[in-house]
Amino acid sequence: MSFRYDFAPTPFGDGLAVFSADGLVSFDLSESADPGVPWLLEGVSRRLGSAPEPHPGAADELSQLLAAYFDGQPIRFDDDMPFDWRLTDGFSRAALQAVCEIPWGETMSYGEVAIVAGSIGAARAVGTACRLTPFSVVVPVHRVIRSDGTPGHYGAHPERKRFLLDLERDASGA
Repeated sequence: MSFRYDFAPTPFGDGLAVFSADGLVSFDLSESADPGVPWLLEGVSRRLGSAPEPHPGAADELSQLLAAYFDGQPIRFDDDMPFDWRLTDGFSRAALQAVCEIPWGETMSYGEVAIVAGSIGAARAVGTACRLTPFSVVVPVHRVIRSDGTPGHYGAHPERKRFLLDLERDASGA
């Protein structure tokens, strides 16, 4: 199978978007998505077992959806474009797919997501799935919070999680 990549802008910098014929394989907002930083591509290439080829314009649809999202529109990315879930499996996939069901502007605890994903008591596994998601922003793991109502982390960027939660809260008028 062949893969292609492009970059899509966000307020956090450009994210690396990788696509297969089946859809979006990953969207990575790691520390630096500068096209001159090859380690992002190396990491996804290792996970895919194949090096994606550059394809300018491949992320145009994603870029439009991201722009609408960051303008405050309640975008549900998995409704608007196909995802290729090949980089997740088992409970991690079930957890991330459950996270996709959390409505815009709402949150669920890690434990609640575990229940929806079919594994009561697997809150820590939900946290791991959220931390390792291949789909930054587009799978709304920022909507998953601690049971005490605090946001918790978002990889190494808790400020991004707060930004995304505030964006959705402010846009929904809550």
